[in-house]
Amino acid sequence: MNTFSSRILKATLGATLAIASLAASAQSIVMSSTTSTEQSGLFTHLLPAFKQATGIDIKVVALGTGQALDMGRRGDADVVFVHDRAAEEKFVADGFGLKRQTVMYNDFVLIGPKADPLATKGKDIVEAMKKIAAGNGAFISRGDRSGTHAAELRFWQMAGLDTKGSGYKECGCGMGPALNIAASSGAYLLADRGTWLNFKNRADLAILVEGDQRLFNQYGVMVVNPARHPQAKQAEAQKFVDWIVSPAGQNAIAAYKIGGEQLFFPNAGQ
Repeated sequence: MNTFSSRILKATLGATLAIASLAASAQSIVMSSTTSTEQSGLFTHLLPAFKQATGIDIKVVALGTGQALDMGRRGDADVVFVHDRAAEEKFVADGFGLKRQTVMYNDFVLIGPKADPLATKGKDIVEAMKKIAAGNGAFISRGDRSGTHAAELRFWQMAGLDTKGSGYKECGCGMGPALNIAASSGAYLLADRGTWLNFKNRADLAILVEGDQRLFNQYGVMVVNPARHPQAKQAEAQKFVDWIVSPAGQNAIAAYKIGGEQLFFPNAGQ
């Protein structure tokens, strides 16, 4: 092969590799989501099924809901999957996301020492928060603008308290690390049920408050608006949204269980 032919071959191979690389990139999207969906193990269950159906890879960046929405606002994600409906609706109203769609729900639970020294056990989350504050009980708050943190702040507000008590501490961390801190210190905290069920280092912790309708925890999904961020991969992101709210995606959510207990309940379209 002469030098000219060799150069032509190298150029052709280079162009082919570049095209292949672009194609691979087009088949990969970034999703900003909550630590609860990641740390509960849900995505490990869901995403392989989505890839098998569409050929699209998803890189998940797990953050608190507020930070996940910020990623979408900056255009650093293609799709956002979180659990703070008011914040999600504002994200869409401000033009950062396309249509918000409901996906699934579970619930929040109050976790604390099995001995429950402040007698919080029951079905009333607001009364439990009042008892923790009055008794200066150890309480670990996410303090990270997550959906769980937003729910916790709502419950403190409902309790009408001037102070959360001297035992209140913010960790500025995800659900898993917050549970680890509570386990090591015998503290109370609010958690989503999914992460709790997947949490191994429970020590002396147990669910103390559950069943209050105010503990309902709804998840929603939104494609980042390409009018704001032209680099956003709208077509691929929409394929994920379409799949997760389809019978196939909804059935995959329902099928995810730990110890025979279902972690999330699909409710797309509601």
